[in-house]
Amino acid sequence: MPRFFAFLLLLTAFVSPAQADDLPEADLWSALARGEAFAILRHALAPGTGDPQDFTLGDCSTQRNLNGEGRRQSEAIGKRFAENGIPEAAVFSSAWCRCRETAELMALGEVRELAPLNSFFRRFERREEQTQAIKAWLADYQGPWPLVLVSHQVNISALTGRSTRSGEFVVARLLPGGQVEVLGSL
Repeated sequence: MPRFFAFLLLLTAFVSPAQADDLPEADLWSALARGEAFAILRHALAPGTGDPQDFTLGDCSTQRNLNGEGRRQSEAIGKRFAENGIPEAAVFSSAWCRCRETAELMALGEVRELAPLNSFFRRFERREEQTQAIKAWLADYQGPWPLVLVSHQVNISALTGRSTRSGEFVVARLLPGGQVEVLGSL
């Protein structure tokens, strides 16, 4: 029986319900719309874990991709942004097909690739380097707001300390000194 409870405890570490200190949903949307925070989104549903050992980054047929539910989820996320006063955004994505397709189906604007958002799932030695690179990029970012980043669970967790479900996004801001303050998740 103790193994079962240990499993449940481990499982809850990967499920991110709203936390007690999260801002109310309306405040999160407002912070995004005003450019006071950014959204970092885990790609929509793409069944499985990781990619095949021999995948090719530029070839979607070799990668784990969105399924029909993931495509519908991506469109719904875009509609949710629009319904909350954000019909357009600056959108940056990992080069992985599931991230790009999520970003494109959200239909919030042109999707641009950003290398620090690429997965380091099987290359954990890159965690710190990529996390620092995205923080530096955020610190230098001078583009339009709202800002939406589409990435992977490992990247989001490294940057924010939060685990996310497929299609969930964390609303955060970069503080002086490079600390990331999480305002909540949607």
